[in-house]
Amino acid sequence: MAPTVYFADLRTGSQENLFDKISRLMQQCGIDNCLSPGDLVAVKVHFGERGNHSFIRPVFLRRVVEELTKRNSRPFLTDSSTLYPGERKEAVSALSCAIENGFAYAVVNAPLVMLDGLRGHTSVEVPIQGELLKKVSIGAAIVEADALVTVSHFKCHELTGFGGALKNLGMGCASREGKMQQHSTLGPKVSAKRCTACGRCVTSCAHDAISFPEGTAFIDQQRCIGCAHCVTACPERAINIQWNEASELVMRKMAEYALGAVTGKAGKCLHLNFITQVSPACDCYGYSDAPIVNDIGICASLDPVALDQACADLVNRARGNQDTALQSGFEPGGDKFRGVYPEINWEVQLEQGEKVGLGTRKYELVNL
Repeated sequence: MAPTVYFADLRTGSQENLFDKISRLMQQCGIDNCLSPGDLVAVKVHFGERGNHSFIRPVFLRRVVEELTKRNSRPFLTDSSTLYPGERKEAVSALSCAIENGFAYAVVNAPLVMLDGLRGHTSVEVPIQGELLKKVSIGAAIVEADALVTVSHFKCHELTGFGGALKNLGMGCASREGKMQQHSTLGPKVSAKRCTACGRCVTSCAHDAISFPEGTAFIDQQRCIGCAHCVTACPERAINIQWNEASELVMRKMAEYALGAVTGKAGKCLHLNFITQVSPACDCYGYSDAPIVNDIGICASLDPVALDQACADLVNRARGNQDTALQSGFEPGGDKFRGVYPEINWEVQLEQGEKVGLGTRKYELVNL
């Protein structure tokens, strides 16, 4: 029997507002069966970059939190540090950005916890039965939580075609080392022009992979394990990731990391996708371009693969917006994701998720 994906459109009235629809979605999915009294529940969300405005509104997260606390669980909102240097590379900056974007306790009624610790390295090695990977590095707060609810902004993505529940699980729940494993097979590289030989990268490296043979940092690729500690330690941004993995391989690894994120939580996970402000790029950017389709609604399921497949289908069935980043596929049924990123085979992440047993691409869509 195909898993159920519940769908709520954005029509509201005096009898039911959009917050009430979020509650109904969670109830229909069986949130009561996912929780036990006292459960620590990780609510995985993207806090948004400074300058971005397409991330999910914090007031919607408050309703998710309310539904969880009603059931005597203890929810916390959580996100991870970025792999690249920037506004959210460690917990202090990331949480400051989150609060500026509205994810304050007074708004969401839950504490904010960085799932990978102060500098993105607090993780647990989780064994999985993947096709490519047998162990993955997942943020400790995700592993230690009793239950997991993902709340994802469904939009386009420049590397994976789209980003939804699978990306929120696989990339969003990974430690910095895990993100590095998904994105690159090479150690970071050094910009000689930027390097000031301050030595902070040396003290951050636990594997003696960095030296200064000619007055500039040098990374020994034989010793480097790809943990990316040095990337965020460098105050001059002289050390950067070598983004060398092909898109399809990144998606396959990402799907297997998603499997790692839910490992040990059978029957304890629920996933919601907001198909609103479907922007052409990730919420990690400091801006949000015009949506490529009009707002569609909110979907929820216990199966993250079925959920993402249903959301992709709903986006593709919509009529594309002119004067946006969309270049083709404007007609209902046209491929909107290839209309923005023609070289990206976005279905790979769904195929791999199904292959490793994370879920199925088949689904039954039930309209509330």
